[in-house]
Amino acid sequence: MKVLYFAWLRAKTGIGEEEIALPSEVVTIAQLVELLKGRSPGHAAAFAEMAVVRVAVNQDYVGLDSPVTTGDEVAFFPPVTGG
Repeated sequence: MKVLYFAWLRAKTGIGEEEIALPSEVVTIAQLVELLKGRSPGHAAAFAEMAVVRVAVNQDYVGLDSPVTTGDEVAFFPPVTGG
């Protein structure tokens, strides 16, 4: 699975993207987030406040209860605002 981080999530994790092997018990975005929190202190900080993090799976916005599979691309980013 490819995981992408944008804006301040990239700054906190220290990386823009990573490939991870998805454990079979991780089947939702919420479970993926819990897995990612354990990768480093920066990951834990990036996902500390999920109310301000948006998620897309294969370039479609999804919620935390959405399913994920091994071949997915998951992107995490802050809310987008216009002006």
